[in-house]
Formats: sequence, C-alpha cells, structure tokens
Amino acid sequence: MRTVFGLLALLPVLAAAETGYVTDRLMLGLHQAEDTSDRPFRSLESGTEFEILSRDRLYAHVRLADGTEGYVKAAYVVYEPPAKLIVNQAQAEAARLTTELDEAKAAFAEPAAVIDSLKAQAATLTSDLEAARARVDELQEDNNRYQSRAERYKYSLPYTWVGGAIGVCLIAGFVAGLWWVDHRSRKRHGGIRIY
Repeated sequence: MRTVFGLLALLPVLAAAETGYVTDRLMLGLHQAEDTSDRPFRSLESGTEFEILSRDRLYAHVRLADGTEGYVKAAYVVYEPPAKLIVNQAQAEAARLTTELDEAKAAFAEPAAVIDSLKAQAATLTSDLEAARARVDELQEDNNRYQSRAERYKYSLPYTWVGGAIGVCLIAGFVAGLWWVDHRSRKRHGGIRIY
C-alpha cells in the first residue's frame, strides 16, 4: 500500500520538466491561483508550448517560453503537438520548400537557357556540316569527271588550237604564195610588176 502511495506521490515529480501544449481550438486561461479560481491574467492559444513544472489530476503548474509561470486546467494539456501546430509547421515547411524549389528553378534557368542555346547552335552546325559534306561530295564527283576527261584527251589538242593553227597556216601560205608569184613575175619581167 505504501508503494502505491509512494508512486502516486512521485507522479507530479515524474511529470515535471515535460513539454506540454494547449489542445486544439481553445483559449486556455493562465491563472495565479493553483485551483484556477481567480481571473486568468493571460490567455494561451491552442498550440502554445510550455514547460510543465508540476501536475495533479485537475491542475498543472506551467512555465511559458518567456519565463511566465501560472496554473492551467490539466484536462486541456496534451503531450503531443495539436493539429493546429502541426498544420502550421507543415505549412511553414511547405512554404520553405516552395521557396527552395523556386530558388532551384531560378538557379537552373540560366544553365537551361545556355543548354538550349548550345543545342540550337549544335543543330545549326550539324545542318551546316551536312550541307558542306554534300557540297564536298558534289565537288568530288566533278573532280572525278574532269580527271577522267583529262585522261581521255591527254594526247589530243583542243579544236580551237587546231583550227587557229590551220587558219594561220592558210593565211601564211596565201601571203607567201602571193609574194612568191610577185617575186617570180618581177624576176621574169625585169623588175616590173605585171598582173
């Protein structure tokens, strides 16, 4: 029996220095009187964190984060953060992650633009390279044609040269013929031209 009373006496000490919260959707009054029979000197909103200094079945002696101490009704104290606080923390975390995501997007926007620009340049250079390769192939074919033609006509003369040489020979022969006839005529007639 003594053991049971001893354990019951230790319960307030075991509860000391625990963290507690005001439950959801509640404004809990903080009182000076242990039994909360006086008017509350401060209202604690749902989710307010405090340190439980002592607690019995009906009332809890608490210390707020700013050092203020007082008494609250124990029925409204919970040991897990209430949904309101969890939602606020989740919203704050979501806002932080959204900001972080926006910063990451902004950080990757410039490299992405550079990558897109480089891809466009690579596509342009690839198309230019393909056009150049096609032109090289075309010129190679022309070169092969000219080489085969040059091989075929290696020992022949062009028609213009042959025609020109024949024309020069005809004119030279005609002029030489006229001179020869004139020379022979003058020699025969004693230097007088007779035609």
